[in-house]
Amino acid sequence: MGAVVLVVAALAATGLSVGWIWNKADATTPVALPTAGKPLETVSPSVKPSATPTPVGKVLGTEMIAANNDSMPNMSSAWSNTYERTGLWGGAAIWFTVHSNYDGKGASWGNYTAFGQLPPDIPYANTPAGLKAAGIQVGVRAVTNLYGEKATVLKGTTHKAISVNGHPGHEIVARVAVKVPKLTETFSTVMIAVIDRGDGTADVSIADIAGSTPAWQNVWRYKVTQIKING
Repeated sequence: MGAVVLVVAALAATGLSVGWIWNKADATTPVALPTAGKPLETVSPSVKPSATPTPVGKVLGTEMIAANNDSMPNMSSAWSNTYERTGLWGGAAIWFTVHSNYDGKGASWGNYTAFGQLPPDIPYANTPAGLKAAGIQVGVRAVTNLYGEKATVLKGTTHKAISVNGHPGHEIVARVAVKVPKLTETFSTVMIAVIDRGDGTADVSIADIAGSTPAWQNVWRYKVTQIKING
């Protein structure tokens, strides 16, 4: 499978937050004070809170459904479910095999599409510049997770403003050189769409399309226009 590198990689950071609920009854119920001279006992909970796991999306029927319940239609019934590997937040992904067993040892090369949210640790602002910057950063993470820092981006990367059902967005398209023994592909086209959700967050779709299958590029663009934003 092909991939893109846009800039040097950035690592994700996860955080732990704990919320406390103080209800009205607690505020009005008298509380007995400890007897004078008796020290308060230290209580050690038997189970310590653990970090909240990173949310995951799912492929359900004909749609990729992100953890926030936004959805994007699958590319077609020929694509199958796969794991999300580009670093999207609460994302889901699908795969289409282009070259099966191209090396005679069982390796496959194909197209990949993912849909999810922009990771919360990537800075985001709902402005043309903010959408573009977020697209670049999420692309960095995708490429780092897939292929490290050694991929070569060919000349001709394009940026353009898009709109999905009234929500502003930004599209990035880049060609990445492919040099894999016994593989006939010479480049892959990587496409990234960042769409503002209207609540200070953004959805993201990433497509990695083999150079020999350019028809899938417009299929992806059409599916992006069908993204449904809930809430």
